[in-house]
Amino acid sequence: MTARFLGRAVPLPVWLQMTKPHKKDPASEWPHPVSLSCQHRGLIHLQSRAVGGDAMTPILTVLICLGLSLGWRTCVQAGTLPKPTLWAEPDSVITQGSPVTLRCQGSLETQEYRLYREEKTAPWITRIPQELVKKGQFPIPSITWEHAGRYRCIYGSHTAGWSERSDPLELVVTGAYRKPTLSALPSPVVASGGNVTLQCDSRVAFDGFILCKEGEDEHPQCLISQPRTRGSSRAVFSVGPVSPSRRWLYRCYGYDSHSPYVWSLPSDLLELLVPGVSKKPSLSVQPGPVVATGENLTLQCGSNVGYDRFALYKEGERDFLQRPGRQPQAGLSQANFPLGPVRGSHGGQYRCSGAHNLSSEWSAPSDPLDILIAGQTQARPSLSVHPGPTVASGEKVTLLCQSQGWMDTFFLTKEGAADAPLRLKSK
Repeated sequence: MTARFLGRAVPLPVWLQMTKPHKKDPASEWPHPVSLSCQHRGLIHLQSRAVGGDAMTPILTVLICLGLSLGWRTCVQAGTLPKPTLWAEPDSVITQGSPVTLRCQGSLETQEYRLYREEKTAPWITRIPQELVKKGQFPIPSITWEHAGRYRCIYGSHTAGWSERSDPLELVVTGAYRKPTLSALPSPVVASGGNVTLQCDSRVAFDGFILCKEGEDEHPQCLISQPRTRGSSRAVFSVGPVSPSRRWLYRCYGYDSHSPYVWSLPSDLLELLVPGVSKKPSLSVQPGPVVATGENLTLQCGSNVGYDRFALYKEGERDFLQRPGRQPQAGLSQANFPLGPVRGSHGGQYRCSGAHNLSSEWSAPSDPLDILIAGQTQARPSLSVHPGPTVASGEKVTLLCQSQGWMDTFFLTKEGAADAPLRLKSK
């Protein structure tokens, strides 16, 4: 919002300081036409324009009256010092009830600091002890929704002048609403160089959603997504291309547009698994790959590389399991993943990967392992042997599996064996 006024100089409701020119010239005498640029953020720029000739014009320095959140107005000389740095410790995204300190740092050793919030006053600033304010420290012992907002600071003194405004700091308070759910589509296991869609769902109808990447960087990197319809409960984010050389950790939040700096509780952490090229582990199952509903089984991922952690994932699932590795003997590491009592949904194809604690890279995936849940249909096949069940060593036999109902695939397993079952298409 900008308004411009052109006319002869008249008394203005701002502080003006005029320095006379070195050489007197009629064209530079005050008063003369000036151009005022008034911006709604509190800055007023006064630009002197000569009526004619090339004479020097007065140097007009405008002193801004900043409506700081101090309950009174402070008039300062704007822009004579470099802008300060404003940051939050430990972070600018803070959970309700947690402590945080806003810090403003300028380039002078002896200086004064002023902190203010845009668009809405912040009475809490007036309660900060002056010895902390003089150091550029503005602590909040227990943050609430009332502290959230967009802040700036300045520094300086009445003798040295005042600085430009700092870059804005957006102080966000989380925990206002219940947490949303974050999932990866079609799966959190993504091939190197691939893309994935992250979906944030909530039972609360929000105007916007935030996706933040965590982990390697000092501060989370966040993306904003507007739902297709106002008050929607879902937003999608496209992520990629991904690589195995870094970790991909995400959380999402929801917020209402009337309070954009007040967010929901964070979703549970979602990690994307990007398999790399280091040696693949092996995946086995006990007691066997074919189990009945209600039984228990354990998948074991192991390696002789000495991985510190392992991940187990099932094709088509939206999540994967992680377990720390243990070393039953030197040079070997493994992790057990117990499943059960099993249901029909446990059936499918599984793989696992390993990783070292000091590395973000996962190994190449293991060979696939099929888990079969028996008893899901009432049809019961029959098994026979030809030429007979008694054979001499070295002879060959044929096992025939058949069913009265239509089946397009048959599996042959051996009791007590952990080997993958043989799979044959029906004829």
